[in-house]
Amino acid sequence: MNRSRLDLHGAPYFFIAPFFLLFTVFGFFPLVYTAWVSLRSWDLTGDAGFVGTANYQRLLTDPDFWNSMLNTLGLFLLSTVPQLCFALIIAGLLNRPIRALMLFRLGVLAPIVTSVAAVAIVFGQLYGRDAGLVNGVLGLIDIGPIDWQASKGASWIAVASMVNWRWTGYNALIYLAAIQAISRDLYEAAQLDGAGAVRQFRSITVPLIRPALIFTVVMSTIGGMQLFTEPLLFGQGDISGGSLRQFQTVAMYMFEQSFQNFDYGYGSAIAWMIFLLTVLAGVANALIARRLKGGT
Repeated sequence: MNRSRLDLHGAPYFFIAPFFLLFTVFGFFPLVYTAWVSLRSWDLTGDAGFVGTANYQRLLTDPDFWNSMLNTLGLFLLSTVPQLCFALIIAGLLNRPIRALMLFRLGVLAPIVTSVAAVAIVFGQLYGRDAGLVNGVLGLIDIGPIDWQASKGASWIAVASMVNWRWTGYNALIYLAAIQAISRDLYEAAQLDGAGAVRQFRSITVPLIRPALIFTVVMSTIGGMQLFTEPLLFGQGDISGGSLRQFQTVAMYMFEQSFQNFDYGYGSAIAWMIFLLTVLAGVANALIARRLKGGT
């Protein structure tokens, strides 16, 4: 009897223990250690001692940090909002009976499995100043060539297009799975009442896939705060994000301070600021989702 009770109550903890062990080693411990390093003056020569909140005070008055935060926010808005809107539209289209449906569903996965380096090479050619395809198309409507790396607005659009191309299909598949879980009886009843496809999509599909919408918003927020690879490759490996830091994200700035300037204490403070901002964004999304749920 005791053994059966142990199997019943202890087995679940045994099966989930590997996850918590791995999380402690590779997640919780690095997080705590980074917080400890952020309170110290630590450079390439070693630990110079405890400095308290000096790194955080420096952070709050650092114009390069706030510039990277502005870039991160701008790229987040330009990538997340259009990305989720397009994903929702694509999911709605893929849920309809069309020819070669499976081919189109597999096609949205292509950007996800494509190498990031290959994506950067292709988009680097597309946004080339002298011979880029985008400037060539703009020239047809009498718009002069744009140096896409020279200004904030142009570089944000270029980097955001890379992010949108890579992750729109991923979010579309999540939405598609949520849509297919909706009972067809609801659509048939709405059709009998005279509701068209657009009205059904707005009044049935969107409200019933709200959990999937909230999930993608939260994950996109986390990804947007940690955006690193796309702007780095867009600048051909320039960690400063252009000559005037016009597309340097906060993750790139953290990497620059930690592994290029070897200021590990300050880099750790930036890393913890990214963590705190991500947590705040997640809490804000959760509160908004709870209010929307309560309102319905």
